[in-house]
Order: sequence, then C-alpha cells, then structure tokens
Amino acid sequence: MTSRIQSPVHMRRKIVCAIDTGDLDEAVRTVRRLGPFVGAFKIGHALTLPYGLDVIDRLQDAGAERIFLDLKFHDIPNSVALGVREAARHKVWMTTLHISGGPAMLSAAVEEAHEFSDDVAPLLIGVSVLTSLDDHCLKEHLGIGRGVADQMLALSRLGVECGLDGVVCSVEEVEAVRQAVGHAVIVTPGIRLPNSNVHDQKRTGDAATALQKGSDYLVIGRILTEARDHEQVLHDLGLYGDGAVA
Repeated sequence: MTSRIQSPVHMRRKIVCAIDTGDLDEAVRTVRRLGPFVGAFKIGHALTLPYGLDVIDRLQDAGAERIFLDLKFHDIPNSVALGVREAARHKVWMTTLHISGGPAMLSAAVEEAHEFSDDVAPLLIGVSVLTSLDDHCLKEHLGIGRGVADQMLALSRLGVECGLDGVVCSVEEVEAVRQAVGHAVIVTPGIRLPNSNVHDQKRTGDAATALQKGSDYLVIGRILTEARDHEQVLHDLGLYGDGAVA
C-alpha cells in the first residue's frame, strides 16, 4: 500500500522508534509496520533480557536498518568495555552509557569502540540525567547539589571531553546542551504530541522545538507504536507531509 504522506530521507533518518515491549513477535511486527517511516529502532532490557542480543539479528532481518541499543551501561571500566565490544559485534548503530560512571569508564568504552572500524563501531551516547528525574529528586533523594539543567551540562561536557560521540537530553535542555557540546550528537527522547500522556517522564516536548534547538535524533515511543494511524501521528508531529519541519 502506498503511503499517504511523504518525508525527505534526511527527516526519516532522524526518527528513532522506541520499542517498549518484551514480546519479540510484537517487536517484529512493529519493525515491519514502521520500518518505512523511521530511521532506527531503540530496544532495551525488555527484549534483551529474555532473548539476548540475538534479538538484534531478528529485528534486522525484519527490516530494522539501524538498532539503537539502550542498555545504559554503568559498571567498572572493563565490564563496560566488554559491553561495547558485544554491541559492535552485533552491528549496533548506537548504544548508551551513564556518564556518571566516570572518566575511566568512559575512556575504556571509547577505546574499545576504536578497536572496530568506523562502519562497525557503535556511536557512544552518554546519559546524564534521566528524563524521569527532576530537581526535587536530584537534590532531596540523590543528594546532588546541582539542579537538572546544571547537572546535565556538567556531565554532557565531561562525556564529550572523554570521547563520547554524543549525549541524550530532553527538549527542555537541547539549546543549552548544544552550546556545551558543540557538534556532538544530541539524542532527544520524550517527544510528545500536544496534550498527550507523558507516561513516566518528567521532561517532555515537541519534535519541532527539539530539531530547531539542535537535536539530531528524536526518540518516539508509545505515541507512535500504539497509534492506530502512525502516519497521522508523524504528520501531527510535523515530521511528515506538508509543513514538515525543515
């Protein structure tokens, strides 16, 4: 069936669909249904714990051009380096690690990635402050003196200085983080339609704002995977059709 709406290839490649299910058959159906409309699929513990990293091969066979492995590595340097090695062996396009693991851990990950050719090594993306956290949680529960914005900037700078390819940040922080990390990659989750359910995330925003302020990739989850009309959702987000974000 021919799509009702069209989008430039460069826009399609900016869209990352988050697969939030532990059901492999459902994940495969999602890839087959949305593959023509998005540039990558993000998977995490829900699929890798029951099926192992072989799930990546299954999704690639179903049509996933690029896999974003979001396991947020956070461990001693050697363990994280081993995780990066396995991601590269499975031809993962992008993977995440917690910047709060420290310079030694980050450097070990970068060194391991450099053992692989540029077309095989995954992009290493640092996570500074989860989008489910806010200032109150950072200060009152985690004992961090800085608020979300300052903590994100400090950790984002650290990650890029240690050699990471980029960082994750919400729409709220994109502009400031872009200034802090220069040309590094910025990945933005929490993309929502106006008045849509924010689920378990505190900091969300719209696609147009994220792109205009400097995001390179937008992670879109349940509002896309659970939609009866995914093409309409992409249109409403301003990513497809007339009036799409430039």
